[in-house]
Order: sequence, then structure tokens, then C-alpha cells
Amino acid sequence: MKVLQSFQAHTLPEHIRSMSEQEMKRRVWSIKRKLGKRLYMPGHYYQKDEVIQFADATGDSLQLAKAAASNKEAEYIVFCGVHFMAETADILSAEHQTVLLPDLRAGCSMADMATIQQVERAWPKLQAKLGDNILPVTYVNSTAAIKAFCGEHNGSTVTSSNAAQMLEWAFTKKQCVLFLPDQHLGRNTAYDLGISLSQMAVWNPLSDTLEYEGEAHNIRMILWKGHCSVHEKFTLENIKQVKANHPDVNVIVHPECSFDVVQSADEAGSTNKIIDVIRQAPAGTKWAVGTEMNLVNRIAQQEAEKNVFSLNPNMCSCLTMNRIDLPHLLWSLESIIEEDPHHIITVDTETKQLAMAALERMLSR
Repeated sequence: MKVLQSFQAHTLPEHIRSMSEQEMKRRVWSIKRKLGKRLYMPGHYYQKDEVIQFADATGDSLQLAKAAASNKEAEYIVFCGVHFMAETADILSAEHQTVLLPDLRAGCSMADMATIQQVERAWPKLQAKLGDNILPVTYVNSTAAIKAFCGEHNGSTVTSSNAAQMLEWAFTKKQCVLFLPDQHLGRNTAYDLGISLSQMAVWNPLSDTLEYEGEAHNIRMILWKGHCSVHEKFTLENIKQVKANHPDVNVIVHPECSFDVVQSADEAGSTNKIIDVIRQAPAGTKWAVGTEMNLVNRIAQQEAEKNVFSLNPNMCSCLTMNRIDLPHLLWSLESIIEEDPHHIITVDTETKQLAMAALERMLSR
């Protein structure tokens, strides 16, 4: 299984680098008008304002997966997100559609923490310990090859919005779930479903070992040892400090945060839930938010009658998501106009079919 990406050695052309921000904006709007319905631009919530303003659809991973699946009209899908999202868009797209990622450096450190080679090494070892009692389930923040592995083994994908629903489904199929690649989302979700920490093991892909002190037959969750480099930076100390400085504050965090942070927060939920909870909150309330900084700043602007700020005062934006910027977006759109589209993301047929099976098990619920 492989994912084909069209890599170009060249960098941003001089005429774009010499443009002012206003000139680039005007040019993007002009190209969007010219392409019309031939172009579809989904944008993840974590994108910069300079990019998200042009998006035809904004959302979290689940919303954008559904949006990509439903749009069969556009000839070009320019995905303002990271590589696993563009791969998913290509998996769900029709034959006549081409998916572009404005900057191929826009990756995801979490997705990179589970390679197909590591999973294929782990699987027989886990089956030797637990028998044929394991169902692989992967967060959509994973490579197309990992999604395909789950599809091939009757598993599914999940997002932070539907992780609980999909885990409940998974436990009707098998006694144990291998959850990839984010251990924190897996642990937090399973715990909320009543599975104790003593029933959760961790697979370490670097040492190829199962980290667990109990009897193997008691294991219900095998958590892949991966994490989000952004959400792992929120700590218990952050919560203690913000509560000391603002006794009336509400702390809301993403379930990609560590277990102790989620347990100590007032609320936890997906990106979409965080937005909805704060939007529906009374004016004058205070919210310390444990998620990506571009989104926190945007919520603060949109909900100006509330006091919204980052749980971690030293937090920065997701560096890989921020690779998608206005100049690269313009460059991508110009490549379409010039009939030489670059940074095309293409998932091979076999991988696409198997990954589609995993995605469809999620999207059908």
C-alpha cells in the first residue's frame, strides 16, 4: 500500500513572494470566482484566519470528512488542512476529482507516530497474546495506510466527535480494541464508557512491547503510544494556575489532552463541542480553553462578550497546520489556472478501497 504525492522541487515563485497581502487576497478571490463550482476548498478550524476566510466549508475532522464525501461536483479540492485530511478527501472523492494540498510540509506529528510497518509488526504479536479478540480502530488523524489496515481487519475510523459511539460499536464486535494512534483520546473515551484504567494497556511501537502489568485476558483497550504535540502541552499546573488567577473560570479541553488534564477540567469535548459550549454560554463568563491557538483566538473574537483565552498562556499554534498560509494557497490555485496543478495527493486504489471500508463504517452511523 502506498500514497502517491506529487513533489515539486521548486519553491514559491518570485511574483507571489513580492506580492502584498492585499494583492494576494484579491488574486485568490479572483481565481475562486473564475473557477466557480470547479473548485471546492474545505478548511479545518485550526487554519490561520488568512486562509480560513476563503474556505467553502469549515469544520472539525468529522464535518470535513462528511463535506468531502458529499461534494461530487468540484473538479479540484484544495484542502486547507494537513496531509491525512487531504488523503481522506481523496479516498472519499470521485474519479474525476483531484485533491491538492497547498504545502506538502503540512503534516501531522500524531499521524506520523503510527506507521504501517509498525502496525504490521505489532498485530501478530498482539494476536499471539490476546487471540482473535482484537478490533483495530483508528482516529482519522492517521495515514491512509493505517485506515486501510483497519478496513481490512473489519475495523473503523473515529473522530473526537464520535469516538464514544464508535467504541461502543467496536465492543459489540470484539472484546478488545487496538486504538490508533492517539493514546489520550482512546484512554479518555474508554474511561467515560466505564472501562477502568486497569483494563487498558499501551503498545510501544519503538520497543515493540506491550506495557501492561496485569493478566492479558483482562485487557479491553490497547492504546497506541502516540499523542498530539499541541494538546499534550496542556498540564495540571496550567489548570491550577488559571483557577488560582480566575476562581470563576470554566476550563474546557479537547480529549486529546492527557487523562489527568481531562479529569481536572470542567468540560471536555471535540473541537465542535468546544465551540458550541462557549457559544451557548452566558455573556460575561470566563473560559480557559485547552486546544489549538488559532481556534482559541477565533472563538475569543467571535464571542467578544465572554472572556475566552488559552489554558496555557505560552501556547503556540499547530506548526504543521500553519504551513498552509496565504502565499501557498495562492500558489496552489494558480497552478490550477495554469493547468499544471501541483502538490496532488493521490491514494492508490487498493489502499483507497480498504480505507473506504473503515471510513464508511464510521460515516454510516
